[in-house]
Amino acid sequence: MKYELDLFGVLVPSLLLWSVLAYVLARIISKLVARAGLYRHVWHAALFDFAIYVCLVGSLVLASKEFFS
Repeated sequence: MKYELDLFGVLVPSLLLWSVLAYVLARIISKLVARAGLYRHVWHAALFDFAIYVCLVGSLVLASKEFFS
């Protein structure tokens, strides 16, 4: 896995890019869960959203290590 990516001449940490992508995916999943009405089965919605985000970041970093190294 590359630890820094060259983005138009600026070195950006790869974790920042994976975090932004995970945030976008987490927001989409959150909207889908809210639309389906599944939040009424969740004890703490914000904690649930944060857990989804952390799982997505971990999954993206692991996948990038496997596929892009």
